[in-house]
Amino acid sequence: MHEPLYDTGEMRAAEERFPGFPDTASTLMERAGTAVAEEALRAFPDAQRFTLVCGTGSNGGDGRIAARELAAAGRTVDETDEHAGADVVIDALLGTGFHGAPRAEAAERIGQVNASGRPVVSVDLPSGVDGSTGEVAGAAVRATVTVTFHGRKVGLAIAPGRFHAGEVIVADIGLEPAPTTIVRATPAILERVPRRSAEDSKFTSGSVLVVGGAHGTTSAPVLSARAAMRADAGYVTLAVPEECLAVAESLALEPVKRGFAFSTAIEMLEPDLERAGALALGPGLGRSDEARTLVRELLGRADVPVVLDADGLFALEPVERSAPLVLTPHAGELARLLDTDSDWVSAHRLEAAARGSERFGAIVVLKGADTIVRAPDGRTVVCDVGPPSLATAGTGDVLTGVIGSFLAKGLDPVDAAVAAAVAHGLAARSVAYRSGLIASDVIEALPSILG
Repeated sequence: MHEPLYDTGEMRAAEERFPGFPDTASTLMERAGTAVAEEALRAFPDAQRFTLVCGTGSNGGDGRIAARELAAAGRTVDETDEHAGADVVIDALLGTGFHGAPRAEAAERIGQVNASGRPVVSVDLPSGVDGSTGEVAGAAVRATVTVTFHGRKVGLAIAPGRFHAGEVIVADIGLEPAPTTIVRATPAILERVPRRSAEDSKFTSGSVLVVGGAHGTTSAPVLSARAAMRADAGYVTLAVPEECLAVAESLALEPVKRGFAFSTAIEMLEPDLERAGALALGPGLGRSDEARTLVRELLGRADVPVVLDADGLFALEPVERSAPLVLTPHAGELARLLDTDSDWVSAHRLEAAARGSERFGAIVVLKGADTIVRAPDGRTVVCDVGPPSLATAGTGDVLTGVIGSFLAKGLDPVDAAVAAAVAHGLAARSVAYRSGLIASDVIEALPSILG
């Protein structure tokens, strides 16, 4: 269901478990350096000249072994910071133990690599990337290929580090696998999503209440409701303000529609709450005082799992709940909840997701190319199957509906969030085109992903 992502300490522990370590450390280095050479030749078979940028630690040792193997294969290898005549640069400057900002000399060498315009093969990690967090505090190599050892490092999966890694190749150097604190979701997580049986009714196969909408944004909860149904919920109620009801009726056929007045919304929606297995709250709801009041009241009243998105996150305060709460912010929304700015969140995604989860006692789904699902108990899963085409309006509303469906089916809330992010990404990837993808395309592709 998950692939391990190793931080610096976990990788060090894996090496220390290798038979005979530390006396056998040279064996691991030989395997690592040889793997780098093999992958460099595979990726760039026509390259004749390589330049090697090397540090003094074990990362540099791996690089020098790679250089030896490349020379044995008939290639010219120079250890230099002058890359004008090179076909490929081997980056072996800083390794997994690095964190913070590179010192001035290392930063200058990194700058020379990036300015060379040559393809770069990084050894284990692009120099300048924190392997345990993905943070980039200063200069960092932008690799074409990263050959990493034993398993992916956290910093290769989480932004901004992931954007420096290029193609990631995992080389087996003979270490034993071990559990890791942070894992990467695989499509196998979808096997945990309950499928309908012959004994199910439309209510037992997942009943979702979607509450949202305002003048000009009624389509947001419509997308969530449609996505919940395409994610196999059996019964979906779409509740919008009365002035939005006619639009919702025209846009959504299958969900049951409700129009409500904010002043009596709780009473009007009480029967739907009693029937629902999950509540999807906030898409397009607006940021008026009455909308914020409704969000607070529904969070206090609903004793079913809630996925809170979009306008529902605006001005959210911690609330005591017995049932699970899933928050789905993008960087800007989480920044507002943490009273910081979106640049800080984007630079410290792991820490930001953890702070949000702790503050609100909720599962935080920090959206992005490396969507991070963080639970209050510390469980952390990276979901990175989504393509760049998902960066378009409305796809977040779709994700909300899918999470709502999986919660209503009784799936563990962390698994529900992770499975929804994976299904969402795979659905987008299954669409034949990348340019011009819209949220409705993702909705229509969901059934083929879920099978």
